[in-house]
Amino acid sequence: MSSTIFGLSAGLSYRFSGRVHKNTAALFCCPNFPIGYTLNFPSSQYPFLEVNAMRKHHRHSPTMICLGLALACAMGATPVSGPQAPGQNVLTLREQADQINAWMTARFETLLPALMRRAGIDMWLVVNREYNEDPLYFTMVPKPALYSSGTVVLIFHDKGPGAGVERLCSAPHGVSGGYKNIWRPRVKTQFEALADYVRQADPKRIGIDVSSKWPLADGLSVALREKLATALGPEISKRLVSAEDLCVGWLETRTSEEMKTYQHICAVAHDLIREFYSSRVIVPGQTTEEDAVWWIRQRIASLGLEAWFQPSIDIIRSKKDAARHGESTVIQPGDLLHCDVGIRYIGLCTDMQWQAYVLRPGEGGAPAGLQKALDNANRVADILMAEFKTGRTGQDIVSSAMEKGRAEDLSLLIYTHPLGYNGHAAGCTPDARDPKTIDEVNVPKWSYPLYPDTAYSIEFSCRTAVPEWGGQEVGIGYEEDALYTEKGGCRFIDGRQRTLLLIK
Repeated sequence: MSSTIFGLSAGLSYRFSGRVHKNTAALFCCPNFPIGYTLNFPSSQYPFLEVNAMRKHHRHSPTMICLGLALACAMGATPVSGPQAPGQNVLTLREQADQINAWMTARFETLLPALMRRAGIDMWLVVNREYNEDPLYFTMVPKPALYSSGTVVLIFHDKGPGAGVERLCSAPHGVSGGYKNIWRPRVKTQFEALADYVRQADPKRIGIDVSSKWPLADGLSVALREKLATALGPEISKRLVSAEDLCVGWLETRTSEEMKTYQHICAVAHDLIREFYSSRVIVPGQTTEEDAVWWIRQRIASLGLEAWFQPSIDIIRSKKDAARHGESTVIQPGDLLHCDVGIRYIGLCTDMQWQAYVLRPGEGGAPAGLQKALDNANRVADILMAEFKTGRTGQDIVSSAMEKGRAEDLSLLIYTHPLGYNGHAAGCTPDARDPKTIDEVNVPKWSYPLYPDTAYSIEFSCRTAVPEWGGQEVGIGYEEDALYTEKGGCRFIDGRQRTLLLIK
C-alpha cells in the first residue's frame, strides 16, 4: 500500500511515499530536498496498491506539508542516509506524452527548417506502413500514437526563409499534430494525390529515407519506394535523393528544453542505479546476478519507464575469490559489481555503467586499488571529452584521445556512441575498435562530423593493476551520459560516478 503527499514551500519540493513491500515502506524526497525516512508498517495483503492522498490544488498547503511530516514521525520514521529512490520524480505516461508533444511542435518550428537547408532537401517524404513504420515516424507524430494507421506519408515542404516548413500528409485517417491531409479518398488514390502535390510544389531535391550507412535513416521499404517512384513518374523520380544526413540531424539535435530536461532523465537513471546497488536489493551471499537484473527490469517497468535493452550486472572477482566461488553467480563480499542499464523516459534514452563494491566483514571501504581503477577511468573521460570540437569527425576525436591517454600510461579502449531517441543513436561516433571486430555498418559512421546540441554516451574500458588483488588487472567498463554544446563543450548531463558505491 502506498500513500503520497506532495508539497511545495519556499521553492523546495518533496513527496511522501509510504510503500508496503516485504513489511517495509519508505518516505523518499526529491533530490532538491534530500531528506529521507524509512517507515516500518505491519504486513499488508495489498503490497502494490498505490493511493494518491493529495490532489494538485493542495500541493501548496502548509497544513498538508506539516501533516505529511507529522505522519512520517507518528509512524516511526527514521532517517535514511544516501541517495533516494527515483519514483517520486517520474512523470505519469500522460504527462510524458504532453511533454513529448510540446517538444515535437517546437522542433518542427525551430530545428527542421535549418536542418533541411543544411542537407539541401526541399521536400522530405517519410513513408510508413502499418506495423512497419519508419524509425523516425514516432518522433514526428504526437503521442499517444502507437502505430501508423494504414499507409501514411508525412510530407515536409520547405517554402523558404520566412515561410518555414509546411507539414502535410497523405493518410487514410489523417495525422493529428498540425498535418494537413492532401488525400481525399474516392477522388484519387493515395499515391496519386501525393504525386499531384509533388508536381505542383515542384521541389528540386526530394529526400527519402534510404541509407547504406545509417540504419535509422533507412526506413523506406523496397515495395514502398517502387510504389512512390511509379506514382511520381520517371522525370520527378530523378529528383529523389537520400535524406540520410537530414535524418541524422533530426534524430541527434536537441532543443534547449530537451537539454534542460535531460538532466532530470539522467537523474532518475542515476537514482535507479543507486537504489539497486544497496542492501535493499542485494543481499551478499543470497542475491544472484539474475535476481538483481530482473529486479532492475521490474523496477523500471513499475516506474512507467522503458528498458531499451535488458539490464546486466557482472561480477568481477580477485583470482583468489574466483577460485573459491567457481562459476557461482551469487554476489559475495569482496565482489566488484559492474552494471549496464539504459532507460527510455520522456522519449529520450540513457545508457550508464556504474561500479559497486561489496564490503567484506569489518571493511569500511573498497580496496584503494579498485578506487584507483575508477579514478583512472574518470581521467580517460576527461581526456576524451576535451577532444569534442564542432566539425571534428568521430575518427579525429577518438584518435587524438587514444594517443593522449596512452601518453599517460592509461590502458584504454574507446567506443563512445551518440544518444537520444535511441540508445545507440545516429551521429558522431568516436570508436577506436578494430573495424574487423565489429558490425561493418558502424565503420562508415566514424567519418560523420560533430555538431552542437547533441548527446553522447561516453563509453570505454580502462584497465588498472590492483595491488590488493596481487597486481591483477581490473577493467572498468565506464559509461556516462553527456551533452555537447558550442558554448559549454562536452559535459556530463547529471554528473558522474567519482567513488565506488558500497554494499554492506
